Amino acid sequence: MRVPLEVHSQAPLSTALVRPHLETVSSSGLPSTRGMWSWAWNILLVLLAVLMVLLALVTILGNALVILAFILDRNLRHRSNYFFLNLAISDFAVGAFCIPLYIPYGLTGKWHLGRSLCKLWLVMDYLLCTASVFNIVLISYDRFLSVTKAVSYRVQQGAASSPVVKMAAIWVLAFLLYCPAVLFWEHVAGCSVVAEDECYAEFFSNWYFLLCASTVEFFVPLVSVTYFNVHIFRDIQKRQRRGSVSDGEPAKSSSPTRTNSITLKNDKIAKSLAIIVCIFAICWAPYTLLMIIRGACQGTCVHNSLYEITFWLLWLNSSLNPFLYPLCHMRFRMAFVKILCPQKFATLRSGNTPSS
Repeated sequence: MRVPLEVHSQAPLSTALVRPHLETVSSSGLPSTRGMWSWAWNILLVLLAVLMVLLALVTILGNALVILAFILDRNLRHRSNYFFLNLAISDFAVGAFCIPLYIPYGLTGKWHLGRSLCKLWLVMDYLLCTASVFNIVLISYDRFLSVTKAVSYRVQQGAASSPVVKMAAIWVLAFLLYCPAVLFWEHVAGCSVVAEDECYAEFFSNWYFLLCASTVEFFVPLVSVTYFNVHIFRDIQKRQRRGSVSDGEPAKSSSPTRTNSITLKNDKIAKSLAIIVCIFAICWAPYTLLMIIRGACQGTCVHNSLYEITFWLLWLNSSLNPFLYPLCHMRFRMAFVKILCPQKFATLRSGNTPSS
């Protein structure tokens, strides 16, 4: 989920992995040897294509399920759950638009869709990936408030403040970070450095811009999400140490069962956020670091195949988000069961009713 392939001066991933073997066939030119490598190359191309299509399908279906659950189940239309919807929309578009358009480019190393569609693809890819990151921060911040400032959070839930404002702000900020540069960089510079059969951002070698943009897009979100997660853990530990407490006094009337239930619920939230931080860092850190290094050395010190693998990790993050976020919440799990297994849902519903 990012500007894939910023520089195609080297071979694409599939070619870079196999082509050297085709070019180092002995001078004897044995047909069997060359045919073997040609066969292996074709198999690799098919395998890569299947994996790319599979990733796109998982991303589309997983996020479509979240969106469908939100539409069909009115109980999910809780203020904080709108942020999950916003995340699912951005990730769904990654799977439906960004990945499919990139697959032929990644396999052949040539962009055949024209300069206008290239610009649109770059804008959408940067926009959607950045929006996904900002949504992760917003979700983590919302969970941070719900756990550490529960009273004021509940008051805000009943207030007139709408999540739509925050959702719209995410998209505006995501657009402003990269998209103006994608659209107007060549006009400001006075020329384009991108060939007709290539598609990458004009600023791929501008180290200062990449460093500043990466700080806003990755480093600040990573620190923020980690901060929220750590404070959630601290708050839960404090509650566990002092037992059942309400407003500084022992809650004698509180049921031990209910207290344990609340503690377990908060503990699950904290653990889920810890997993989210790790997955986010694993998927984004390699790409961000290589992008900065690549920009500093004008693309000569990082092999193209390694760089491509790192931004496929970004798109992998979009396929994992539907499982990392909504599945951590009972309401979403029950909505998924209702859609996928109606009979099982009826059985579960007759037994108990999930709490939000």
